[in-house]
Amino acid sequence: MNAHAPKGASSHDARSQRLERIRQVVDAQVRPDLVADGGDVEIVGIDEDDIVQIRLLGACQGCVSSVHTTTMLVEKAVKAEIPEVRFLEAIP
Repeated sequence: MNAHAPKGASSHDARSQRLERIRQVVDAQVRPDLVADGGDVEIVGIDEDDIVQIRLLGACQGCVSSVHTTTMLVEKAVKAEIPEVRFLEAIP
């Protein structure tokens, strides 16, 4: 038996579960406001260091001021519910 397989699987499972929780928080607390303003956000993934990658869509995409504001809005909501998330980064 490979002793490393369960650890890797466990780590992957934990990230997958965390990612699902992040999506639930965003869907419930952030997305409605973004959509109302013509924007949206896509949760792209989470890495081994608990850094969440997001992609801004719609009116949020490409707007210099909204990148920071939106990322901070999403990060605040996510970290309030899932404190193990280190931070969010907006990717193109």
